[in-house]
Amino acid sequence: MAEGGDFRDGLAERIARFDREAAEQGADSAEEERQRVLKEFPLEDWPELALERYALGPAGYGGRRQSFCRLMEYGTNAIGSIRGGSAAKHIIFQHRTGEWRVPAALRGIDVHAAWEQVRTEFNTAFAAAAEGAYERIDELESLSYGQALTTKTLTVYAPGDFLPVFSASHVRHFTALLGGLPHQYASGVRTWRANRELLALVRQTPEFAGWRPHVVMEFLYAFHDPRPRNREIWKVAPGAGAHLWDDCLANNRIRIAWDEVGSLGQYESDRELKDTLDQYWPHSTGGNLRLARQMLAYRDLQSGDLIVANRGKSEVLAVGTVTDGYSYDEDVETHRHAVRVDWDTAYAQHFDSPRHAWQPTLAVVKPKLWREIQQGRKAVLSEAVEPAPATEAELPDDVRAVCDLLDHKGQVVLQGPPGTGKTRLAFSVALALAGRTDQIEAGPAERAAVLAELSKVSDGASAARLTAVTFHPSYGYEDFVEGFKPDTAADGAGLKLAMTDGLFLRVCKAAEATPDDTFLIVVDEINRGDLPRILGELITLLELDKRGSVHVTLPNSGRQQTVPPNVRIIGTMNSADRSVGHIDAAIRRRFAFLDVQPDPDVLDGEVGGLGLASFLEGLNAKLDAAFDQDHLLGQAYLLAGDRPIATAEQLSNAFHHEIVPLVADYCLGRPDLLRSVLGALVDDKTGRVVQTSPEDLPGVLADEFVVVEAAGDGHGDGWDAA
Repeated sequence: MAEGGDFRDGLAERIARFDREAAEQGADSAEEERQRVLKEFPLEDWPELALERYALGPAGYGGRRQSFCRLMEYGTNAIGSIRGGSAAKHIIFQHRTGEWRVPAALRGIDVHAAWEQVRTEFNTAFAAAAEGAYERIDELESLSYGQALTTKTLTVYAPGDFLPVFSASHVRHFTALLGGLPHQYASGVRTWRANRELLALVRQTPEFAGWRPHVVMEFLYAFHDPRPRNREIWKVAPGAGAHLWDDCLANNRIRIAWDEVGSLGQYESDRELKDTLDQYWPHSTGGNLRLARQMLAYRDLQSGDLIVANRGKSEVLAVGTVTDGYSYDEDVETHRHAVRVDWDTAYAQHFDSPRHAWQPTLAVVKPKLWREIQQGRKAVLSEAVEPAPATEAELPDDVRAVCDLLDHKGQVVLQGPPGTGKTRLAFSVALALAGRTDQIEAGPAERAAVLAELSKVSDGASAARLTAVTFHPSYGYEDFVEGFKPDTAADGAGLKLAMTDGLFLRVCKAAEATPDDTFLIVVDEINRGDLPRILGELITLLELDKRGSVHVTLPNSGRQQTVPPNVRIIGTMNSADRSVGHIDAAIRRRFAFLDVQPDPDVLDGEVGGLGLASFLEGLNAKLDAAFDQDHLLGQAYLLAGDRPIATAEQLSNAFHHEIVPLVADYCLGRPDLLRSVLGALVDDKTGRVVQTSPEDLPGVLADEFVVVEAAGDGHGDGWDAA
């Protein structure tokens, strides 16, 4: 956590570099927007304000007369953004079906009665703010369901009393930065109260004397932005054949189709959006869940995020920086899902070979491909070949997520279907913890060499910084903690037993000797071992607040033992594994669990016209329908090393000798179930999978599994010719 003193280090230099004049202009724009809100929704109108004038709804999403919530989310960005996520942040909103959505606490009453309660609390909050009695606002329970909206509303009606920062996590980040208590363990602290405490810290900072709140906000985000620096980069096709590109470039935006589903802001989950996509495109149901997740990620793009616009699978049109969040634009005839973007056409380039994962409208740009696009931009600009200053490699999103959980909990279980890269992710975290982030995306040989180095026990040490082990039914306490084992070094005849430290105690000793290093144990197949028996009394010491301070007596040796705070554990488990029981509740409480799902985006390859990503998506859609999300298949089945398979022979081997046996195991010998997944590939008479020549297999698999993306404009945005 940053302390106030750390924040002031170099503060004068940062202020000197800060464009305060531009920030003052932004503050003027924010004040103009605030005056517009006051004009359209004067304070005296609030006691009788109609629900339809307040709430987002089918008309409010794009109507000429904006509702209050629409104006606050989409029409007042200079004041501060509350975009992203669903419309639930507005407390009450109307779904496209006409159904009114309210928080759970208000669902037992009529929607107009619920609105009357919410409206009364808004008016109470306005009165409390006018009197300076802000503590009274904490008692307003209905407003707690829309804390970002409420804080922004108070900023409008009580100017100068709040900073225009409305994200709870951002408020806490800046509070810690300025040396305050971020209330990270006090979940009941409302955002408006935390915001007021942040403002008090700002006013105690002499360097900000005389600064308007908006200018302070601009400074904090300019130099201490809490948002991740390397959020996912998305590839977005501007219509089929990029036919919308001229419009997108001229109007600084990107647009996608599927207008029939209405504003994406009304959807509170991917399943809800999938159900709507299924209604309009029933023949694409197999791929609609992934599409729903992609569309919600598109909706939640933030300012500063990057978008790559493409034509087909081989051409980059430009790279854009998101300047404004998502909106549903009814002023255009089609492709109404829009995001404002500042385009840089210097990135325009053609790839030497097509990127088959770019066939759909939306796709994640992997780090390796992004580096290639950046190099292409340098070539376009004819930049001098001059070594760039070395910068620390940034963590991929999945690695960062695991690291954050390890910081919070100390141990994490990565769970998911087979082949999703759980073990690879665990070793990527090992590289990050060792400060070797640059090797996460390295080639297989180079990466393996670094991991081998981390796994090597140095002279005089009891364990390496990275220790890998696989649990199984015979693995026990004496292997992991301590136990009597044959002493092979003993002189003389006969069997002698000696007390021997297990793997975990050896790691603990090494960690105590070098407290500045992090020691990681990667346990593959963690659920195949008898965890209560393996861990024994050390289960208690896994909790971070007991690390290094609480000791237990080991029953075999009688020694006192603690777990150092710099030891971390990552376990992996296949969610489809039926051969093991469920994890003990005491163990589960001490581990964080992270789902690792199939990632088709890494399958940027094609075999005989069969897109590997499309094949995996189609197969998993059938597996999900027949079983559940635990019985899918990961991308590793279609990879050779770290690259997609490239030949028909490789595809045939992977399908017939890896995929089919696993699917058959899922089906428990039931031909009808196997046929529901593999379709015409299962012989009607024998119930066995038919053998197909490698040359014919890609076409057969395409016919059976490739699902055409739901086409929002009748032909699909992403299915362009390469």
